[in-house]
Amino acid sequence: MLYAILCYHDEDFVGSWTREQDAAVMQKLAVVQDKLAKQGRLGPVARLLPTTSATTLRKEDPPLVLDGPYAETKEQLGGYYMIEVPDLDAALAWAARCPGASHGAIEVRPIWEM
Repeated sequence: MLYAILCYHDEDFVGSWTREQDAAVMQKLAVVQDKLAKQGRLGPVARLLPTTSATTLRKEDPPLVLDGPYAETKEQLGGYYMIEVPDLDAALAWAARCPGASHGAIEVRPIWEM
């Protein structure tokens, strides 16, 4: 089964990191990614740019294009992993290894393949 591990963080907090702090977090993420990759369970991985770079399309008539994110939230989606594991328990175990769990929220969601 495919699962998305969605990593939510406070952009202001993450944006305040020094290059060294950011590199340390990325190194911790690389450990998790390497383990998943060696087991053949790692799919696409992406780190998203801040929501200030987002564009939102509202389906109105005519469609409305807005700069920035649509939702005002305390935490923003910062990136994701797609993994293939047998079940939700396995997906949750991998999600718990993500360093982002210590300074944000990690959402695990099954992927509906179309």
